[in-house]
This record gives sequence, C-alpha cells and structure tokens, in this order.
Amino acid sequence: MSRCLAARAATPPARRWQALLSILLLGVALFGASPARAEVPSIAASGFDHYTLALTWHPGFCASRSRPPRECREPELRRGTEQGFVLHGLWPSLPHRLSERGVERRHWWRQGCFIEHERPEGGFCRHPALELPDDLAGELDSVMPGRASCLGRYQYAKHAACLNVTAEDLFDTSVALVEAVNASAFADFLVIHRGGEVARNALIEAFEAAFGEDTGRALRLECAGRGNRLLTEVRIGIDARSLADFPASSSLVRLGRGDCASRVRIAVFD
Repeated sequence: MSRCLAARAATPPARRWQALLSILLLGVALFGASPARAEVPSIAASGFDHYTLALTWHPGFCASRSRPPRECREPELRRGTEQGFVLHGLWPSLPHRLSERGVERRHWWRQGCFIEHERPEGGFCRHPALELPDDLAGELDSVMPGRASCLGRYQYAKHAACLNVTAEDLFDTSVALVEAVNASAFADFLVIHRGGEVARNALIEAFEAAFGEDTGRALRLECAGRGNRLLTEVRIGIDARSLADFPASSSLVRLGRGDCASRVRIAVFD
C-alpha cells in the first residue's frame, strides 16, 4: 500500500473518537488550518485552467456496482483501502484550444481526448499500456487498485494523452496528491466515521478544518444508491499553476456542487 495508507492504524469505532475529533477541529479553529504537506511535483499548465483530483472511497464505490470489477472482488486488492482514499484520476479542465474551437465543457468532460483520438472498442485494457518507472508503477498500484482493471491506462488516454503531459508526470503528481489528502484530518474524519452515517455539511466542515476556511467550495461530493446517500467519491479542484503548493488553501479552486443527500453513509467492506 502507499506510504500513507500503510501507516494508518486501525481506527476504533466512531463513537469513541467523537470527543477527539471535536478537540482536533477546535484546535484548527483556534490556531488556523495546517494541512499535511507532501512533495507535489508541478506539471506545467499547458493551456488549461485547473485540475480535478478525483478520489474514490473504495468500499462505497464497490457497494454501488451491480457488477463489481476485479479490484472490488479480490481481497488482496481491497486490503488497506478503508484507511484512506484511492485514486480515480487527475483531470485537466477544458483545454483553451478546444474551447476556442467551440467545444463545450460538458462535451470535454464526457469525451476528453477522444474528441481528437478515436476511442478503441472494448474495455479499458484496449488502451496502450503505461510506460512508467518500476518504483512509480508500484506506488501507483498502491493508491489505485483500479489498475487491476486497466483504469490507469484509460485515465491517461482520456484525460491527458492529447495534452503536453506525460504519463510519468501525471501519475507521479497524482500519487503525491493522494498521499497529501490521506495525511490530512479530512481523511481521518472519513476513517473515523466509516461504517456509519454523517451529515453532508459535516464532511464539508471537516474539509475546511483540514485545508482552510472557505475551501469547502473546492470540494465536490459524489454519492450513489437509494437517495444518493452512499459516498463513492470526492473531487477537489486545484489550480493548474499551483499544484506544487497543494494542499495550501491558495491552490484550491471552486468546483460545482455534488449530488449527495443531506445525510451520507461511509461504507466499509463486509
């Protein structure tokens, strides 16, 4: 597992930690947010404005799938994923050159680089294999269990292959970003409350406690299931020119509102 996921110890039930969390949030309020930092390589912004860092809550994602993929079925690929978030992707926003051609933002998010390069027929593994150094490939496996289903190939092909971003740079940065979030009090809040239910606003407050006052608008919560109450993913907006500053509040940018209900369930594996 990644350095942060592997290091996180098993957490007692939420009710035994509620007082501790309250003290943590009070301390942040009194002394200011001091989010965990990581060495985040900076990918030069090349004609787009921001990234969306998409992080999956793996038990919730798996519970939402009628036909769970391999990374949900195999215990080895699930191990440790309840200790923090795992990587879905790091998505550049609409490139300026496509916007100038009249491509709408919604079309870019739906099709990505397949606007210019034909999408191969079949599953994710039809996309070209990633050429990554062995150490980076191992780290990516740790934070992206979906690699077992070729998710990394698909993410690069859709979101970055048509831009001036190499797979090595994209995923080196992605690993560092995941580890920075998983080292934060926001991830701690999720881990403490896994198996239970929390208010959507409590998730936003925990994010702001970890990353700074009024940063909640940079967080988008994605849910599934009946009434959209099962947390599956969080998305964080990051200025493309400020990746190296993450998780400083100044590096965050506003995203649209998610679809979670007022109460949110934090799933665990059976």
